[in-house]
Amino acid sequence: MEGFGHVTQTELERGVGEILIEEEAIQTRIADLGAEISADYAGRDLLLVGVLKGAVFFMADLMRELTVPCEIDFMAISSYGAATDSSGAVRILKDLDINVSGRHVLVVEDIIDSGLTLSYLMRNLTARKPASLEVVTLLTKPERREIDVPVRYVGFEIPNRFVIGYGLDFAERYRNLPYVAVLHADLIPSAT
Repeated sequence: MEGFGHVTQTELERGVGEILIEEEAIQTRIADLGAEISADYAGRDLLLVGVLKGAVFFMADLMRELTVPCEIDFMAISSYGAATDSSGAVRILKDLDINVSGRHVLVVEDIIDSGLTLSYLMRNLTARKPASLEVVTLLTKPERREIDVPVRYVGFEIPNRFVIGYGLDFAERYRNLPYVAVLHADLIPSAT
C-alpha cells in the first residue's frame, strides 16, 4: 500500500497543463462573494439553484460563507457531452423539486462561456415567476460569449482555455482537483 496515494495523485495531476487559480485564491474569493450575497439578500428568502454537476463544489463552499438562511435545489442540463466545446443543444436532465414562484432565486454556475446554456436556463426559470432571479458563477470566459446574459456575481474572469478542477471536468474526470487548472495540451481533442 506504500506510495498508493502518491500514484493516484500523480495520475490525477497528469491531466493538468498549468494551475490557473490556486485553491487559496478560490476560497478567498468565495468568502468575499458570500459576504456580498449575504448583504444583498438580508431579510429575503434565498433559494440557491445549483447547476449540476460542475457547480457542486462551488455551491457547497459558497453556502458555508452565507450568513442568511437559504434553501438549495439542483438542475441538471446537458449541453457538453464529452466534447470540449458546447454543442449548443440544451436539454433539462433533472428539473427542480422546489416551486420557485415568488422566491428569490440565485442560480449557482461553475463556468459561463458561450452563455447559451445559461440563457436557456434563465428563460426557463423566468417563466416560473420568481420574485427575483440572479446568477453567481465561479468562472466566466468573456471572449467566448455568444449571448449576453446578465451575471450579478463573478468569481474570476479567465482566458479562453479548457479548464478542469474544482468541479470542472473533462469527460467526467478531474472535478476533484482543489484548484482550477488548464487541461494538459496532450488531452485536448483536436477540432474536427
